[in-house]
Amino acid sequence: MAEQKAPQMQATLGLTGLTSNAMALIAPGAFLWLTFFIQATTGTTAPAMWLGIFGALLLCLATAVAYAEISKLYPGTGSSYYYAEQAMLSKDAAFKYARIAKFIVGWGSHLYYWVYPGVMVATTGIFVGYVVGFLYPSFISGGNPGPLFMASVAIVFSFFVAWIAQKGAGASTAVNLAINIIQISALLVFSVLALGYRVNHPAGSTGFQYDAQTQSTYTYQFATKPDGSIIRDANAAPLPLLDAAGKPLPYQITYPEKDSNGAFLTHTTASSVISPHKFSFLFIQATVAILILVGFESVTSMGGEAKNPTKHIPIAVIGSLLIQGLVCYLIEYFAANYFLNSGYTMQSAAGSAAPIGDMMIIVGDALLGQGNGKYFMLAEAFTVFLALIGTTLSCMNTGARVTYAMGKDDEAPQHFGVLHAGSLTPRRAIWTLAVISAVIGVIATTLVFADAGAPSDATIAALPHGIFSSFGYTNHDQLAALPNSLLTITLTSNFGTFILYALSCFLCIVAFWKRPDFNVVLHLIIPGFGLLANLVLMAFYIISPVFGLGTFKEPLLALGISAVWGIYGAIYFLRTSKAKGKSILLESRTTVL
Repeated sequence: MAEQKAPQMQATLGLTGLTSNAMALIAPGAFLWLTFFIQATTGTTAPAMWLGIFGALLLCLATAVAYAEISKLYPGTGSSYYYAEQAMLSKDAAFKYARIAKFIVGWGSHLYYWVYPGVMVATTGIFVGYVVGFLYPSFISGGNPGPLFMASVAIVFSFFVAWIAQKGAGASTAVNLAINIIQISALLVFSVLALGYRVNHPAGSTGFQYDAQTQSTYTYQFATKPDGSIIRDANAAPLPLLDAAGKPLPYQITYPEKDSNGAFLTHTTASSVISPHKFSFLFIQATVAILILVGFESVTSMGGEAKNPTKHIPIAVIGSLLIQGLVCYLIEYFAANYFLNSGYTMQSAAGSAAPIGDMMIIVGDALLGQGNGKYFMLAEAFTVFLALIGTTLSCMNTGARVTYAMGKDDEAPQHFGVLHAGSLTPRRAIWTLAVISAVIGVIATTLVFADAGAPSDATIAALPHGIFSSFGYTNHDQLAALPNSLLTITLTSNFGTFILYALSCFLCIVAFWKRPDFNVVLHLIIPGFGLLANLVLMAFYIISPVFGLGTFKEPLLALGISAVWGIYGAIYFLRTSKAKGKSILLESRTTVL
């Protein structure tokens, strides 16, 4: 009887499929909605949000070139993990470090690929809480959803996406292609409306003032108590401030840069949106903004499923980043930042579960008539939910395949290196990642409104009472003293990204060094810049707390988590090497790894 071969991945993905999978992970529909809130709460650096994204984009483009070039040499499953081994084996002096190099890259990449899906399922919990709170305000607050509700959604969503992922790359690609088309179209529509609102509402003109508690807009000034809190009627709607004749005073839009405490409010000019304000702000914002741009490298983990990997994967890597990052993000983030006005400021955004959803209600009211903006927001929210499916699905597929490659090499538990006979997917890695993502999602949603996003005591008191709506909220001072759990997890994922991208740029230099096709620009200058840029942003995890730039608790916690992961990895590598009798350094290129 012929020996039965183990299931192997099938080459089914062309250029469109590969690009769609990468674009889904850089989903602008999901991240404009979700990450704007995270960036708005990053201390005093929010004015440099757009330029932080641009800086992160330059870093990613340099890293993308490194990935594109090295993928031409080594098509295969495993992305940087596989490249590390092959690059070292190609060198006479460095081949002995092949095993330890690939383990370091693979282990480090898991800090990104295993944490990132957790960030996505957590933000999905926040997103769903916002929408449900909008539809059923007596059950839950849309502006400040209950942590238990958000955590429950995160768990369900994690396993739902894993269910799609385990069906195979074909199913995932079809989903991602449709989602890309829908979300890009929807977010560009919002961008046009946001810019139109700013242009048509110069300072002094009558416009809308947004109320977070009712999630509605009003054309009059709010009546307030001596302490500044809004006076409301029995339905919680803000009462108008009346003039001498007893008529509501219309709300006139202004564009103040800062409030009396120095907190940033709005951009007074278009040039303010794209300026650094302070040069250090650019770096702080970039450490967060990297979250929205990562994913272009995901297709390099699908070399085993690509029809023409050496030709199509490099194009997909660069193309996906240019389309989503250079075009979609820079337009959308400019529009959202330029839209800010006295009726909805950056401080309003920092205190909301979904600032972009709030903005959509405002521009929708301006377009469709007051009270009808909610329909525009809900329609856009549907596309965002689709984008969340796409980006989480793409990352789970990538992470599972890197884990699969390590399991197949016996550098991780071997059961991870087995493909399902029917779907030809690494199902054990996928479902393990689903569990990890659910746990991280729960942690990330526990204190999502802590630190700079802490709601006022009046807001907390107004929350609907119930285990899914108010459980987990204490008071403003206590929440403000605690680290923001979502920002902490996001920075942890981003630190893993910087590690992986820096190592990948270095591997590109190593792989092409002294080869006949070595190009000084493509294989030294560009990846060299990427390596340096990644290291600089990693350094800002320490620099920012020391010099009081932005927030300080979350970067230090992220560094602590990363250090624990690294120490555990070193212990795991040494112990398993000894137990399996595997040499840390290779004696020859023919050594079985």
